[in-house]
Amino acid sequence: MQQQMSMQQQNVMPQPPQMISAKDAMYFNDMMSWNLLAMKKAHFFAAQCQDKEVAQALEKAGQMHQRHYQKILSHLQSPSQPKMTMQ
Repeated sequence: MQQQMSMQQQNVMPQPPQMISAKDAMYFNDMMSWNLLAMKKAHFFAAQCQDKEVAQALEKAGQMHQRHYQKILSHLQSPSQPKMTMQ
């Protein structure tokens, strides 16, 4: 058990790489697309919902996906670039 934990700790990167592979970039693109789509769908269905509690839960879920989108975006931007936000 202790040997497994030491092997896992050795695989941890102390800092993110300066460049990412094309495959990693496509995965980031997919993650952002999934979160954006989920946010839009949650907002759409909340607007269609008659039950206020369900609508609020859907809006809350949409806001969570928007936060995830923003967090991924902030990780991808270099410190010298201005931060982009969704309106």
